Amino acid sequence: MSPSQRQARGDTARGSTAHRGSSTALLAAVVVLLSAAGFLGSAPAAAAAATRRRHHPRAMVTKYIYVPPFLCLSPSLSLSLCELFAFSSGAHKLELNTEDPTNFLSFIFTEKKGCLSLFGVEAHLVKPAIGEEEDDKALHLKDALDFLDANIFNISKVREMAKGAKELNVPAFRADRKLVASEDGGLHNPSVLVFNSDWSKSKVQRKTGGFNYPLAAGAKRPINEEDIAFMSVLELGELIRTKQITSQELARIFLTRLKRYNRVLEAVVTFTEDLAHSQAKKADELLERGTYLGPLHGIPYGLKDIISVPMYKTTWGSVTFKDQVLDMEAWVYKRLRSAGAVLVGKLVSGSLAYDDIWFGGRTRNPWNIKEFSTGSSAGPAACTSAGMVPFAIGSETAGSLTYPAARCGVTTLRPTFGTVGRTGVMSISESLDKLGPVCRTAADCAVIIDLIRGRDPDDPSSREVSLEDPFHVDITKLRVGYLKDAEMEVVHVLASKGVKVFPFELSYSVESVQSILNFTMDVDMLAHFDNWQRSGHEDDYEAQDQWPVELRRARLVPAVDYIQAQRARGKLIHEVRKSFTVDAFIGNATDWEKVCMGNLVGMPVVVVPTGFKEIDDPPKAGTRRRTTVTSGIYAPPDHDHIALALAMAYQSATDHHKQRPPIDEELDEFLVCHSCPN
Repeated sequence: MSPSQRQARGDTARGSTAHRGSSTALLAAVVVLLSAAGFLGSAPAAAAAATRRRHHPRAMVTKYIYVPPFLCLSPSLSLSLCELFAFSSGAHKLELNTEDPTNFLSFIFTEKKGCLSLFGVEAHLVKPAIGEEEDDKALHLKDALDFLDANIFNISKVREMAKGAKELNVPAFRADRKLVASEDGGLHNPSVLVFNSDWSKSKVQRKTGGFNYPLAAGAKRPINEEDIAFMSVLELGELIRTKQITSQELARIFLTRLKRYNRVLEAVVTFTEDLAHSQAKKADELLERGTYLGPLHGIPYGLKDIISVPMYKTTWGSVTFKDQVLDMEAWVYKRLRSAGAVLVGKLVSGSLAYDDIWFGGRTRNPWNIKEFSTGSSAGPAACTSAGMVPFAIGSETAGSLTYPAARCGVTTLRPTFGTVGRTGVMSISESLDKLGPVCRTAADCAVIIDLIRGRDPDDPSSREVSLEDPFHVDITKLRVGYLKDAEMEVVHVLASKGVKVFPFELSYSVESVQSILNFTMDVDMLAHFDNWQRSGHEDDYEAQDQWPVELRRARLVPAVDYIQAQRARGKLIHEVRKSFTVDAFIGNATDWEKVCMGNLVGMPVVVVPTGFKEIDDPPKAGTRRRTTVTSGIYAPPDHDHIALALAMAYQSATDHHKQRPPIDEELDEFLVCHSCPN
């Protein structure tokens, strides 16, 4: 009940106090007459079946009294009668049920007596019969329908609903759960309801095959291993190709850095050291025999720990699954292995792909260890930023790539939905989940997306997204809009490169964008972790205000309203498509409305570092810690190449993406702090 309702109810009660006080003696006599006539004592059982109940503390019990029709003609008289019983029996609360045609009064009494007593007349409670218990359940169901915004049926229809649910729905629910929901994570039995983000009315014919990657001509091996660690993937690939460095050397360098800086960042779950040495050795042997697999040949990388690799733990960041080893090979891992890449670590995912909190701690931002990385691709962003891996694979359902990339100052591509197969990857929502690269440069993102894209036969939502070569897009022919929240430096740099830029606003009438995403994400997640919730594991979850709260709320989303949300999503997609009159637009990558809209539509975005600003409350002695500033370059679905081409053009004229966080300074501070006695 709202405060206004409580106030109105109190005013009504106070307004009739004088009238009731004047008739107290008369009412006392009426009570005796009623009890003698049999209205008290025999009616509670019937009343229990007809009166609407609500949950009350265990110390309380609801007791009922029947009021004959002739007394119901006077509500004030009925309330006065009610108050007399309440006063004499220690009532905690009293209610007048005016909604039920039988007009019963209910009382909430402390459990200190087994009956009601007034002037020596007792009304004993009687346990309801079986049929009455069923009616009582129907009344509870009618109350519960309020929370589904569906309390539109009379009590007889609700009884029918309850009977049908018990006899038909519940057995079907249990049969389906037994069939497909006994294992958590959504790794098996994908939904047949497939989302296709393609906007093309007719299939656009584009050149098939891989991109033509530019050679990092003239790349030379630095003397300092620190400098090697911050080279781009294309530069490292050139060192490998020209045999200036071996894959085994690179694996050693990056494993050393992972172990060194993980102490402060808490960004690595598992070091895949044996696998890395084996894969690096194989890459070197292939090159010695004259076989070069391409730009990822022998390049170390990390995987977000929701991506399964045989023989290694895939923990999903959760204490419930911290010892889980999945006997399956993720599709994206297969693609990278085929390209010659070397896995050096399973990197932190926030627990069950939410935020940056996991069973081993909380991942920090390399640019400022007093901040956290956000998530849920916390490990991929932090490790790439700190030069612990040249690149990593993360995922996004609703901001899990864009937020940590922005916080940690790295470049990422959230690709068009369906670009990368998800077999072997923990699922939140089959119509929202996407895998994408986290790198230092947009060019590296282009290389990696080219090598991991394609249709996954076991992922119905994946498809052959036909992309043009971003390395050969003529950006001077592009029309690019910029939103009011765009970083203007990006706009000015692209304009200087010949891009046609102008103010732009993406318009749509759908106001419930955020709730559509929440409905979709939470209900789908609950379907994938139904067993987890039913088994009580939510009580062990690392952040109780996150998934546990959202998944409990998801239990109250009716199937019909979930479908209505998807229809509203379709309307949103139609309106966004109609409004997207440019080749790309520039805007804030972490604005929550745009994060929700972009993921619901399946729209690609490249996040690029665009500068720095001072941290809040910097020390007087000065610090190298900074807050990163980023921007998003958005393109229509299936046009990732345009966003990548624009991002590469911007980075060719700036060096924000080449800056290194003060990780050594922060590690020294961390070690000093942890060596001090408590």
